[in-house]
Amino acid sequence: MKSQDNCCGSSYNLFMNNAPYPTPYPDVNVVLLELLPAVQSILGSHFIGMYLDGSLATGDFDEASDIDFVVVTDKEISGALFESLQAMHDRIGIMDSPWAIQLEGSYISQQALRRYDPAYALHPNIERGSNERLKMELHDHTWDVHRYVLRESGITLIGPSPQTLIDPVAPDDLRRAMFAALQEWAMQILDEPTQIDGWGYQTYSVLSLCRILYTLQYGTIVSKPCAARWAQETLEKTWEPLIERAWVGRHNPGLKAPADDVTATLDLIRYTLEYSQKFKMPANKR
Repeated sequence: MKSQDNCCGSSYNLFMNNAPYPTPYPDVNVVLLELLPAVQSILGSHFIGMYLDGSLATGDFDEASDIDFVVVTDKEISGALFESLQAMHDRIGIMDSPWAIQLEGSYISQQALRRYDPAYALHPNIERGSNERLKMELHDHTWDVHRYVLRESGITLIGPSPQTLIDPVAPDDLRRAMFAALQEWAMQILDEPTQIDGWGYQTYSVLSLCRILYTLQYGTIVSKPCAARWAQETLEKTWEPLIERAWVGRHNPGLKAPADDVTATLDLIRYTLEYSQKFKMPANKR
């Protein structure tokens, strides 16, 4: 494979100099400025900080993205606190904004955030979507990808620097996380290909596979554009049109994916699974 493209190793901070808003996207800020004080009010003294990760942090945010966030607390969230947070998310979900149902985030204790510990792996989580609610979700070692992005390029809404809260995530930890996620997620699609009949999930799958391949090769995380561009320049040319069309399709998630692209995506999954075998490593003991 070709050497790493320098641009793929970069990211940018979405904070504008001396601006009162966390991102350059006014409609996104409306939702965030509703969410942050509500979270602080509910958690009170248990609140440590709130951060943005995902595409907002890695530099590939657009109108087809979601709003990835992490709230750090001083203890595990359960009981009445969980119920209050759940009710708050229900209320935000019916705001008059398309971004209100694009929140995707977790509430994780400071102890659990620092490094993966299977004893502290169940945390409140909400996914994007009109029918989603806050729920308790397993955050296994694949969540090291979020730790890395948050530590290296996360956006602080309020709280201490993420680098003071998270131990460094090693390249092999990222490879293990991607390998494990690929084995579970990709095999499910191969077992049930109808999952990618819609253009939204089909194109998401293609771009995710580009990112997985990049991380396996270099042990780091880059934005979707960087990973896709690298894949187009590095992989066999047969994949180039599929990856190019993924950028068109991701902006039309409600449409049916072209049958040829579904077939090609399944082939790309098989290619990635085969390629990943040379990066299979023993589980990291922590």
